[in-house]
Amino acid sequence: MADPKVYLLDGGTLVIDASDVHWHIDAGTPVRFPVYSVLIEHEDALILYDTGFDLDHVNKVLPFEQPIQTPEQTIPAQLALCGFTPEDVDIVVNSHFHFDHVGGNKYLTKATTLVHKEELRHAKVPEPFERLGYSDLSFDHPDVSYKPISGDYEIVPGVWLFETPGHTIGHYSLLVELQNERNMLFCGDAGYTRTTLEKEWIAGFHLDPTKSVEAIRRLNYLARTRNADIYPSHELASYQEWNLAPAFYGGN
Repeated sequence: MADPKVYLLDGGTLVIDASDVHWHIDAGTPVRFPVYSVLIEHEDALILYDTGFDLDHVNKVLPFEQPIQTPEQTIPAQLALCGFTPEDVDIVVNSHFHFDHVGGNKYLTKATTLVHKEELRHAKVPEPFERLGYSDLSFDHPDVSYKPISGDYEIVPGVWLFETPGHTIGHYSLLVELQNERNMLFCGDAGYTRTTLEKEWIAGFHLDPTKSVEAIRRLNYLARTRNADIYPSHELASYQEWNLAPAFYGGN
């Protein structure tokens, strides 16, 4: 079986306080961070992990995050770079349902949405402090088709979801296995930065700090035992080192 192609889709940038990146660290310092999605062209399915933010929603509800997103950084435009349309996507998986990970779901009208059953419940009935995180409910569009899951889950051969709760109740990280390159482990918001993973500094926003630390330790364990490079979610320095679409990893 040939390796899948893995494309990293550029979704623009947002700004948060440094203390939201690393809990209680360097408060008062604004940090601009990238938002990206992962497109996996597998012989069994076209899979999209996370769909970024919707510019209109952020400008309306969270303007203090200073969104920057060009028309070329939307999900339809990024898919086009890779030779696809939104209707071509078979499966969409959101690491979690925070606004900066679901903004493009509404375009994926033909896809099945794999969702942790507890994540969907929290998105619709959030704790008070989760309200802004779950403020964009456009993922729940009229054409959505959910497949509720829980536990670790193999989507197609060699493409795995691993439970990493803490940031949210039903958070999933993604592992793509490759035969001819190192495997790729995408943290979602269980790991914002390399420092998160090295020092176990959790994000300032979380549902459960103890589980957040356990998730970091699980990511590091998976990287060691699955021969995987880790891709944190929201660190500009790391992001600038990666090959972005239309370039891809794998495919050999």
